[in-house]
Amino acid sequence: MSASPDASPERLLIGGEWTAPDRGHYEVIDPATEEVVGLAAEASREQVYAAARAAREAFGPWSRTAPETRARVLDRAAAILARNLDPYARLARAETGATAGTARVMQVGVAIARLKRYARGALEPVETPLPPQINEAGPFGKAAVLGALAARRPVGVVTCITSYNNPWANPAGKIAPALAMGNTVVIKPAPQDPLSVHRLAEALQEALDEAGAPPGVVNLVTGRDPSVGEAAVDAPDVDMVSFTGSTAVGQRIAEVCGRGMKRQLMELGGKGAALVFDDADLDAAVAGIGTTYSFYSGQICTAPTRVLAQRGIHDRLVERLAGYAARLKIGDPGERDTVVGPLISAAHRDRVESYVELGRKEGAHLITGGDRPSLPRGFYVAPALFTDCTPAMRVVREEIFGPVVVVLPFDDEEGAVALANDTDYGLLDYVWSGDVARAFRVAGRLRTGGVGVNTVGRNMEAPFGGFKRSGVGRDVGSYALHAYSETQAVVWPG
Repeated sequence: MSASPDASPERLLIGGEWTAPDRGHYEVIDPATEEVVGLAAEASREQVYAAARAAREAFGPWSRTAPETRARVLDRAAAILARNLDPYARLARAETGATAGTARVMQVGVAIARLKRYARGALEPVETPLPPQINEAGPFGKAAVLGALAARRPVGVVTCITSYNNPWANPAGKIAPALAMGNTVVIKPAPQDPLSVHRLAEALQEALDEAGAPPGVVNLVTGRDPSVGEAAVDAPDVDMVSFTGSTAVGQRIAEVCGRGMKRQLMELGGKGAALVFDDADLDAAVAGIGTTYSFYSGQICTAPTRVLAQRGIHDRLVERLAGYAARLKIGDPGERDTVVGPLISAAHRDRVESYVELGRKEGAHLITGGDRPSLPRGFYVAPALFTDCTPAMRVVREEIFGPVVVVLPFDDEEGAVALANDTDYGLLDYVWSGDVARAFRVAGRLRTGGVGVNTVGRNMEAPFGGFKRSGVGRDVGSYALHAYSETQAVVWPG
């Protein structure tokens, strides 16, 4: 896909109006063809501040709308996405390099599901009754029985800064629960693939207009200059920042939020460990770990990129992982049998390749992959597998965010847990074992926000977030509704 209707210059959404950007446009590039997909808007700092002001003005009336109204808006936006599923999936594939199936099901499809989920979420109870308390007479008055409840209230204006690896599901997972709780939003997409987020914002604005919502409930600002994201964080009218991205950027955002006492929801980097015991189903383990190679070409923070293999199955597991990687078709993500598409940009391809070279220099053994496939264009790297690794190597310790897996051996359960926890990250780990009791015992000792036992599947009502440098807070399911709300205590005499 190259320049089609999506090549027309995009605008910003500020206060319910589609607005020309102060700083012109920049090209969005298809990572598979290196052709122009569209022209994204470059906002000025002043326009970002204006978007935050518009969200502040809309917050009062929107936060007082009936939950049923908010539910209708989200359901209507989901219906608009479903109606345009095919062109939206093509756009997602073009600007992200995701395979056709991934773009359709895991990007646009998941965005639709999340909008519907939080349409229901808007109707969930926000008040929790608490047991009455008997107070003796004292400085605060006569003896009394006091009733109380804990009520969740909207935070206010939420800046949603989204990741490039899924420009549909990731923003929908932020915007939908925020709106369901009565917040207003300023959306700042990743600069690499903002066009999909434009389509999502259009659907939301259409639904808001139909519902007679105040202007400014949803605002969209885009740009590749760092000042755009900085303004979306430090704008005085912003009460909360929800960010998905690298730990380094998350730390800088947290510093700004700390100065302003702004709420944060951070989903940051990961270096997930896959603990594979001698009694594991190796076919299942290889298929699960293989998602690192194929799903978004390893550009996913939940990928099991550190494989910890018990010595009894180490060599067999390495052999099977290498064979799995070698069988994967790399190429045009539009072709039905393609499994591994390109990385998001030339710069990121260079970064992944630099880690492959670093692994060699550190003494790791490259079993397969790590090179550029013989394709005429596109930002591709063949899935790579390293063995003979040590815990101190940078390829073991640092998030590469590409199709690169490292393997380390362990002797027993204690050694496996120690290796798994020897990391700055703690987002999602995995345990493969035929002994389910052991698998759950090990899971309880892992310092990570989630553990998959004999699966890489996700339960989309389970809380999601990280320990350590992998993030702050939890979202997904009803946990997201809590994340985008403040808790207020209300007390009265009985």
